[in-house]
Amino acid sequence: MPAEHADSSALHGGGSAAPDGPIARVVAASLATGLLGAAALTLGLFGGAPEHVITGSALLAFAAGWGLLAVLSSRLTSRPQRWALVPAAALAVVGAGLLALAPGDVALTAAGWFWPPLLLALAAWIAVRARATLPGRARVWLLYPVLAAMALGAVGGGYQSVRVALDGGAYPAPGRTYAVAGHRLHLWCTGSGGPTVVLEGGLGEMSLAWSRVAPAVSATSRVCAYDRAGQGWSGDAAGPQDAHDVADDLHGLLTRAGERGPYVLVGHSTGGTYALAHAARYPADVAGMVLLDSASPEQFTVLPSYAGFYAMWRRVSALQPSLARLGVARLVGAFVGSTLPEPAATQTQAFATSARGARSQRDEFSRYREVFRQAGALTTLGDRPLVVVTATEGQQAGWATAQNRLAKLSVGSSHRLVDATHGSLLEDPQDSAAAVRAIQDVVRSVRTIASAPGSGSSSTTQR
Repeated sequence: MPAEHADSSALHGGGSAAPDGPIARVVAASLATGLLGAAALTLGLFGGAPEHVITGSALLAFAAGWGLLAVLSSRLTSRPQRWALVPAAALAVVGAGLLALAPGDVALTAAGWFWPPLLLALAAWIAVRARATLPGRARVWLLYPVLAAMALGAVGGGYQSVRVALDGGAYPAPGRTYAVAGHRLHLWCTGSGGPTVVLEGGLGEMSLAWSRVAPAVSATSRVCAYDRAGQGWSGDAAGPQDAHDVADDLHGLLTRAGERGPYVLVGHSTGGTYALAHAARYPADVAGMVLLDSASPEQFTVLPSYAGFYAMWRRVSALQPSLARLGVARLVGAFVGSTLPEPAATQTQAFATSARGARSQRDEFSRYREVFRQAGALTTLGDRPLVVVTATEGQQAGWATAQNRLAKLSVGSSHRLVDATHGSLLEDPQDSAAAVRAIQDVVRSVRTIASAPGSGSSSTTQR
């Protein structure tokens, strides 16, 4: 066979595999460099950073991988892949632009209408060029999977942009928004009768997370749920907030809305630590409190595994906004249901699977050390009524100890153990009834100026 025919045969996947060796190794090393570099930057050097840093650094790493392919293939093989300089330059420009300009959610969401078709076009262009210059095995087994991932990311990103646009117009706010501290906050109040109950959700829990609890409480009391800055229908804050920022926002929001205190503060999960910090910062705001399987100010010390979990998840959670823009969160969400009533289940899932929802969670999580420290400033509620509800299913080591200590914050507290999970206290029709009873008991105690629901500190077990 003539030499030129042998070369052509190898180039398109036929003939001997020998010519594939050097270029295949170069392709593998270059692509691996980009992938490992992105992991090292996003999980290592910039672990836990804001979205523009995570996405920008990942793109620069991928750009380095493509650039390495162009350089090494020209120097070490007889099959130079100079076309790789094009994706290297494109990704480098975008990555550097993200790092330099630090765009927010609005700008990145708007960009979602442009980058998916451009990325798809780039993947197609690379496929055409690679077919003309790369041997079959290197192309099929090494390059094509990368191009397939790029194409899937482009399709997922385009779909995500469409869904976010549709969701934005499909779900009107159930309450009203008010201007507070330079951003707008959404407040949803129903019912009548004092004291007003104010609901504080945990990580990623927007106001609609209370869709089972709030209607039941509103039958006898006024109840208000709200979205913290960056959540649901509330606007974004200038940056990640600590517990004092959240307390100032809520205090200002209730004042602007004309809601009269003091209030019964109800906190679920980390919402409990926000409620504790609020009581320390604005003691006159608080008539009583309900802590629903609440996080503890001592989270990092009493729970043996929490410090390690926090260090790991702080880095992983920072990847979620970028992945959400590729449609990954929406794909995962399709397999994770919610037991909230409709339309709340669909609405909360739409927010949770958006890049904005992921950014909100990342921002909150990044401040937890400070949040828990600020919550620890509250050493006592005096004789104000307090009910601590603890879910007994799926408890982690140290959780029971932390819950018992929370129950000691008031001289007249009630500690209730409920056969439920952390999430079912809000979402399950039966388990959420325990949360409703706890709230109603504290409301009655405040109304009758009783020191506690029941006599003294007690512990009971409920279904």
